Amino acid sequence: MKEIILLKNGELALKGLNRSRFESQLIKNIRHRLHDLGKIKYTASQSTINVEPVDPDVDLDEAYERIKTIFGIAGISRCAAVEKDMDVIKEAACEYLRDELNAASTFKVNARRSDKKFPLASPEICAEVGGVILAKFRHLRVDVHNPELIVNVEIRDNYAYIHGNQIKGAGGMPVGSSGRAAVLISGGIDSPVASWMMAKRGLSLCGIHFASPPYTSERAEMKVRALLGKVSKYSGNIPLFVVPFTHIQEEIRDKCPEDLFTLIMRRFMMRCSEIIAAEQGCGALITGESVGQVASQTMQAIACTEAAVKALPVFRPLIGMDKDEVIEIARKIDTFETSILPYEDCCTVFTPRHPKTRPVLTEIEAAEEPLDIDALVAEAVAGKRMILI
Repeated sequence: MKEIILLKNGELALKGLNRSRFESQLIKNIRHRLHDLGKIKYTASQSTINVEPVDPDVDLDEAYERIKTIFGIAGISRCAAVEKDMDVIKEAACEYLRDELNAASTFKVNARRSDKKFPLASPEICAEVGGVILAKFRHLRVDVHNPELIVNVEIRDNYAYIHGNQIKGAGGMPVGSSGRAAVLISGGIDSPVASWMMAKRGLSLCGIHFASPPYTSERAEMKVRALLGKVSKYSGNIPLFVVPFTHIQEEIRDKCPEDLFTLIMRRFMMRCSEIIAAEQGCGALITGESVGQVASQTMQAIACTEAAVKALPVFRPLIGMDKDEVIEIARKIDTFETSILPYEDCCTVFTPRHPKTRPVLTEIEAAEEPLDIDALVAEAVAGKRMILI
C-alpha cells in the first residue's frame, strides 16, 4: 500500500491568477527542507500538494515532522494512496486506519469525489465505507456532528486517498513569497517572536545583532544564534550579521544626556540596520517593539526611533500585543526558555536611571549633535561579521 503526505493549501487558494507562483515557492521550500531524506515527488493539484516518496528508504515519519513547521500549509494528512475501486477503498480504509478505528468510539466518513468519472457519488461512498467499518469494528457508532475520528476518502485524478483526522499545518504564506526583511534581533523574548511572525507572512529573514564587548559576553551572542536556530526551523536559513556597537555606546555615554541614552542608541541601531538591509536586498526592517511595554516604546519614543530610518518601512508585528500573548507564542516556537537565560545584550548596557518617555524629535537631534553620526555608523557597519544560521 503506497503511503504519501497530502498537504492542503490555506491562503494560497485565494490568490487567483497568482496562485501558481505561491505554490511553486511552497514546493521549493518543502523540497529544500526534505532534500536530504531521499528522492521525493511533489505534485500540486486542486489546492493540495502531494508529497510522494520515490525511494523506498525515505523516512516518512521525519518528513511528516519537518513539514509541520513549513509556512504556507493549512492542513497535513498521512494517506494511503490506493486504486480507485470501491472494494480496494473499503479494505484499505479498515486496514490503514485500524489503530485509529480501534482507539475511537465514534466516527464518520467524509468523501470528496474530485474525479467526476468515478461511478459513485460522495454520499454513496460514505455509506459503503461506513457500513464496512461498522461491520468490522462493532464498538464504533456514527456521530456526524462531533466524531472522534473522521475517515476521509478523496477520489482524485490518479488515486483514491484515505486518511484520518487532518492535523493543522503552520499556516501563513510560503517563506520568500513576500520578499525579504532584516530583523533587529536581541536575546530577549520579543524579537524572536517578531521574526517568526513575519516569516509566517512569507518574508525571508536576515538577522542583525548588536554586540558590545567587553560589556556583553560571547554567551549573549551564542544565545542569539540559538534563538535564530529555533526560528530557522520555520523560516529556513537565516544569515546573522553581528555589528560591533561598543564605540557607539561609549560615545553616547560620554557626550549625550543620560535620560536619552536608550533612544539615541536605538536610532543608531536603525541607521546601521537600514544600510545592512539595503546591502542584503531587504525591503523592510522588523523589530519586536510593543506600545508602552518599556520606556523606549511609547508612541513618542517609537516615532523618534523611526525618524532615523530614511527609506525602509519598519514592521512591528507585536505592536498591539501584551507580554502574555508574546510569551504564549515564544513557548509554542520553543524560544522562551532560551530567551530568559541571564546573558545581557547591548540594550541593557548604560541603561539610564530615569529614561525619557515622551521625547521630542528636535530634542533628540540636538542631543546627537556632538556625535559624528556618519563616521560611527560607517565604522560599525564595516566591522560586521556574518554567520549563517
